[in-house]
Amino acid sequence: MAHACENCKIRAHYDKNPKSLMGRIWHWHISFCPGWKSYFTSQSPEKQAELREKYQFTKIYEH
Repeated sequence: MAHACENCKIRAHYDKNPKSLMGRIWHWHISFCPGWKSYFTSQSPEKQAELREKYQFTKIYEH
């Protein structure tokens, strides 16, 4: 199943310029977004580690 997070336009703003307003909003948004949780937990542990590092994502999700 493809997740919208893969091609999220707001996520692209973060990737391009993390300090932009849209980038900061996206980064804040992933801390509670159920779609991001679903996307993140569907990834392999290696991919999760990569996403954690790339997005400074520290929230722990319980399965």
